[in-house]
Amino acid sequence: MSKEMRVPTVGESISEVTVGQWFKKDGDLVQLDEVLCELESDKATFEFPAEASGILRIKAQPGDTVEIGGLICVIEESAGATTSTPIAQPSAPAAQPVATGGVKEMIVPTVGESITEVTLANWIKKDGDFVTLDEIIAEVDSDKATFELPAEATGILRHVAKEGDVLEIGGLICRIEVTEGGAAQASAPASTPVAAVASAPSSSSTYASGHASPAASKILAEKGIQAAQVSGTGKDGRITKEDAMSAQKPATVSAPTPVAAKPAESVAAPIIPGSRNVRREKMSSLRKTVSRRLVAVKNETAMLTTFNEVNMKPIMDLRSKFKDQFKEKHGVGLGFMSFFTKAVCVALKEWPAVNAMIDGNEIVFNDFCDISVAVSAPKGLVVPVIRNAESMSFDQIEKEIVRLAGKARDNKLSIEEMTGGTFTITNGGVFGSMMSTPIINAPQSAILGMHNIVERPIAENGQVVIRPMMYIALSYDHRIIDGRESVSFLVRVKQLLEDPTRLLFGV
Repeated sequence: MSKEMRVPTVGESISEVTVGQWFKKDGDLVQLDEVLCELESDKATFEFPAEASGILRIKAQPGDTVEIGGLICVIEESAGATTSTPIAQPSAPAAQPVATGGVKEMIVPTVGESITEVTLANWIKKDGDFVTLDEIIAEVDSDKATFELPAEATGILRHVAKEGDVLEIGGLICRIEVTEGGAAQASAPASTPVAAVASAPSSSSTYASGHASPAASKILAEKGIQAAQVSGTGKDGRITKEDAMSAQKPATVSAPTPVAAKPAESVAAPIIPGSRNVRREKMSSLRKTVSRRLVAVKNETAMLTTFNEVNMKPIMDLRSKFKDQFKEKHGVGLGFMSFFTKAVCVALKEWPAVNAMIDGNEIVFNDFCDISVAVSAPKGLVVPVIRNAESMSFDQIEKEIVRLAGKARDNKLSIEEMTGGTFTITNGGVFGSMMSTPIINAPQSAILGMHNIVERPIAENGQVVIRPMMYIALSYDHRIIDGRESVSFLVRVKQLLEDPTRLLFGV
């Protein structure tokens, strides 16, 4: 009895695959679920496991393009195929292969209500490694946070997705060949017959060497580059999509040819040395989501920005007077953000529309102030939330800002710490920004932008004096916030900041 093995469905938009490297030879004895070869699509490379035990008969050769459902090989099943071996193993007992309990397929788990896909950031365990239950094997990035992926069984790890692949929730990420005992780490790869090991292709001459995947071939063709001109970094020297994207067409230097003498005034253009390399980098999930949301905000809101300026001298004098005592008592520095947060909370209570948001045909008013603070993290802009900031003291706000900023820099913020928020504060002044029009953090209706402090001449009591001044900007959704409310809100914030003692007495 024979088992025909055909190309499985590997994706909705994939209609054909290319046969890559065969790990088994024609006529070899193979076991159920043993990897026979690799199949390459224009998006990823897949391992092709045996669906039965028996003698392998190869029908498609390396490099052949086969449509989905096309015949790859045939396995001639036999009653004694699983027990007979081409070469006896003199040094090991006859019945000592690792006992397996099947294959555990691991899929991308649900990591948040609004997250539909993740990016495989890093494999912590290599393909073929022995892993134990709950051991961390990989890291995945969503558009909001990075998550660790624990093993769901004990056994041999087989990668399915590659680093950088974008996977939908529920997509297959790896397989674990489950072992009944956990002590066979060293012997697990040697569970195949000796003849099969002997037939593995040599690293010096394999099909993969210098071979480009379908996606890489397409990119090289567009660049006009031959595969032989590219050095592959994939398995056994295979040319990957990343290799093709970074490949540059070699400059052709032609030998000078004698030409007729030209008039003296005909001078060739000078050749200016210098690099003209172009780099391409794949957008991260976070960057793509931020881009999509920002464009949606511009298209779906009636966004306007109003400006004002604040004399920062009273706050700076107050900080200089009490900063040492404040840090000694509370163990944290006294920054500008706590003053701005407290001032914003007071103004939001007086102008509740600025703290509201639109939900369909309704306006949702919030009687609390969850203040989002924009933080520049290594992977992009994140906006953690200070919950119930209206009830916090100055030291509590400063400690929470330090905690959230530290987690943002370490990419350890959770989904809960970045969701919600009723109003946002962003500080472009730390990078030297003099003035900007910040964009609303949807579904909120307003955002306050801080800028750098610059000494400028102003009129004060009929005299021109030099004061440390800061421009502040309020971007708001005109659908819910009128001009009177937006301007009055910003004036109130200015009033509280220029006389910070008002914050202590609530006036």
